[in-house]
This record gives sequence, C-alpha cells and structure tokens, in this order.
Amino acid sequence: MAIPIAEELAKKQREISVAEFFERNKHLLGFDNKRKALLTVIKEAVDNSLDACEEAKILPEVKVEIIEMSEERFRIIVEDNGPGIVKKQIPNIFAQLLYGSKFHTMKQSRGQQGIGISAAVLYAQLTTGRPVKIVSKISPDHPAHYYELHIDTTNNKPEIMKEGDIPWKKDKGTKVELDIEATYQKGDQSVDQYLKATAIVNPHATIIYTNPKAEQLVLTRATDKLPKEAVAIKPHPYGVELGIMLKMLRNSDSRTMQSFFCNEFSRVGPQTAKEILDKAKISPQQKPGEIVLAQVEMIMKAIRDTKIIAPPTDCIVPIGKELLEKGLKKEVNAEFYVTVSRSPEVYRGIPFVVEAGLAYGGEQPGDESVKLLRFANRVPLLYQQSSCACFKSVIQTNWKPYGLQQSQSALPVGPLTLAVHLASVWPPFTSEAKEALAHYPEIIKEMKLALQEAGRQLGIYVNKRKKAKEEQERVSIFENYIPEVASALSRITGKSKDSINASMKRMLAKSKEFIEQNQVRLQGEKDD
Repeated sequence: MAIPIAEELAKKQREISVAEFFERNKHLLGFDNKRKALLTVIKEAVDNSLDACEEAKILPEVKVEIIEMSEERFRIIVEDNGPGIVKKQIPNIFAQLLYGSKFHTMKQSRGQQGIGISAAVLYAQLTTGRPVKIVSKISPDHPAHYYELHIDTTNNKPEIMKEGDIPWKKDKGTKVELDIEATYQKGDQSVDQYLKATAIVNPHATIIYTNPKAEQLVLTRATDKLPKEAVAIKPHPYGVELGIMLKMLRNSDSRTMQSFFCNEFSRVGPQTAKEILDKAKISPQQKPGEIVLAQVEMIMKAIRDTKIIAPPTDCIVPIGKELLEKGLKKEVNAEFYVTVSRSPEVYRGIPFVVEAGLAYGGEQPGDESVKLLRFANRVPLLYQQSSCACFKSVIQTNWKPYGLQQSQSALPVGPLTLAVHLASVWPPFTSEAKEALAHYPEIIKEMKLALQEAGRQLGIYVNKRKKAKEEQERVSIFENYIPEVASALSRITGKSKDSINASMKRMLAKSKEFIEQNQVRLQGEKDD
C-alpha cells in the first residue's frame, strides 16, 4: 500500500525558532544593506544604554567607537555608565531574541520587543562569525563580568563561548563589542547623523563618538535634569481587541467579572464596570473563566457604547518644549527656534504626546527642501521617511502662510529644520525595524496641529524680518540718491543745497534708528 503524500509532507515539517526566522529574514530588523547595518547595530546598543541609565536615574554618558578592521569589516564598541547587568541575565539579554522586561509593561521606553541588541549579535554572528564580547559591572564592590556569546539559532538560546571575571576601572556600567560586515559613509542616514539627532531629543545625555577615521565628536549634555520616570499603567478597555480580552479572561485571578474589570483595566471603577456588564447582559458576579465567546462579543460592544475616562498619561514622558529647544540649539545652527509640546491624546486606548520644533535660518540652504527629523520615544527614525506619519503630516500642512514655498504633496522649501517627536506607550511602527510610524488619523491630526502652532510663530517672525529687510533696502536706496534729490529740491525751492542735504541726512538717521530698534525687538522676540 502506497504511503499517502500527506504523511511524506508531514515528515518535513518542524518548528521554526524565532532566531532561525530572523536569521533568514534579517532585512526585517534593519539589516538589509551594509551601510544601514552599521547604523542599526549602534542604534540598538545606544538605545539600551540610554534606557538603562534613565531607569537607574543616572545622567547618561555613552561612548561609541567604530574601528575599521579591514574593507567592509568594522568593530563596534559601545560603553555606558549605567547600572550594569546582573551576571546571570547577560547571556539571555544579548543572545536570546524576544527576551526582555518591557514587552508586557505599558510605559514609554525605547526598546520593547526584546529583539534589538540580540538581533545585532545575530547579525555579527552571521557576517563575521565572531562572538559578541560583553563586560558589565554593577558596583565598585562587585567584579566585572566578561562574556563571549553566540546565539544557538535552532533553539533561540545563548551559547556561552567564554566567561569569567576581569579587572575594569569603571565603578559600574556595560561595554559591548561586536565585529560586523558594514560600510561607513557620512551624510544623511549615517551614524554621525543618528548620534547628532539622538543628542537633540536626549539633551540630558553626553555622547562621545569616535568615527573610523579616529576623529572624535563630543556631544555634551544641555541639561543636568533627568526625564521624569514613566509609570506603568494597565491597559485601557478601548485599546483591547476581542482575542486579547478572551485571553485576559482565561488568565485572570479575579473571582467576579466586576472585580476583573476593576483589577485588570485602567480608568474602570465599580460603577463603570457595572455599566459595561449591564449593557452586555452579564452578571457582575459571574466568574471570568465561565465567559464564552458570544458573551465576549457583547462585552466588546458594551465597551464601545460606554463612556470611559481616557487613560492616565504619567506612563509617557515627553521631552518638553524648553528642553527640545535646548537640544535643537545645541545641534542646529539657526537664527530662530520655536518648539511646541501638545497635550496628551489617545489612539485605541493608548496615550501619546506629539512635540514639534522648528529651527529657521542660519547656515541652512534656502533653496532646498526642509530637513525633517523624525523621532519616536526619543529615538531618531532615519529610514522610510515617505512612509511615515511624520512625513504625511508635514506635506499635508500648508506652509505658504508661514513664509515657505511648497509644491503639492512635497516637503516645503526653505532654510528650515523640522523636528517631530511622538512619545507613546506603544508607538505604531510599520515594521520590526522601527523606521516609520503608521498613519493613524489621531496621530497625524495631532502632528499637524503641533506643526501649525509652531508654523504660526515662524510666520510672524519671517514676516517681521521681511518687513525689516524691505525698510532697510528703502533706506539704502534713499541714502544713495540724497545728493541728486537735494540738488533738484534746491533748484525748485531756491534753498541751499547743503541745508537740504543736512536735513535729509537727519531724516535718514532717524529712519535708521527706528529700523535698528525694530531689529533689536525682533532679536529679543526670537531669543524669548
């Protein structure tokens, strides 16, 4: 009897580990070309360092060094002054994908999926075969732990190549060293640009960067004030989908449906819980584990029909307009700065804040498209600009009233740097590489409002500057023609040419004084 083909096919099927999946699909994590790979590796390491320092309430000092080992092979070293990592956690953090502490926590942070730094280790392993080298120390009284790690991609587990304790002069901190295949270039979408942009939205951090040419750039902090700590919140009913609700009901320790809603969700008290359950025709005393699918569907409808207070916003930490302006002034040479931090809003039960900053004039070219800097949770987004909600919000804003030229569906033209920042518990990235924000209408609306608010202040400044320039030009023209005008008036009136000339020069002096006062006032408004 012939063996059915289905049984033959079944023999070939096996479970795929997440590490094996990304081993074959590294482009999904931002490793689709060698130039981008260099940036992605550094970005993941720097993000981890900044998060660790902030959680430990330490002003970050991060050292980034790129050493060219040979053509298209580089050594990346990232060192911080953070709290260090407990010894037993080091292998899992660096050599196991989807291992982390933030995925199930609803509060703002740079990393959430537990993929970033372990994906960088995987890329190093794939391209050079070299293990990642980690040194970490948690206090002056503890030794520095040293590891060399690979990832066992078949089982998604760390493979320890070497471990031990070593001497290290630092009191605490972590150092990561990776060898990768990459290419280094300056300009847009480069490591240099990423670190400068990082310094803008992290004005409390000092970054010391040494490029492959051994040139050092020190991006000093603009403030000694740490961001306030984000507070974890429970999910909001408006942001929970049916399948998640079903899972929460199955895993809940609550004894009644009323206590389930009060214990598992934010902004749901006993009265709101009772209102939802009454609309769903479910007894408040029924056990969560007894709820069936049809009842879950009724619960979801009842939630949509019930007015529930928006979630708390202490789970997000915006930069703030003052610090955003300090960051821009530190890294962008301009003559006028304006920043806006909007009030918190909500999409799908998830709170978020949009911030925007403009830096106008200075040495920036006036005949090119404005430079757009995009950020999410204090992290620069350098790729997929045209796919991002930030880009869409900018091109949908009418910039002509603010003194800039603009073609339809294009960035405005002028000497301007635009910064748009989204702070959220869960930024809606379009891919695992976290390069662009999805086009949620609520987010785009807030971004446009922030840009318009900043744009109005820019328009006032540009118009005043334009008027002052026109007045200056009129005075200059008048000054050039004083002798001819004085001669003509002398012939018409019979008065002395010298007296007319002196009188006109006095008028000119008053006009210049008035223009200078206007310029001083304009400068004062700009500085304020």
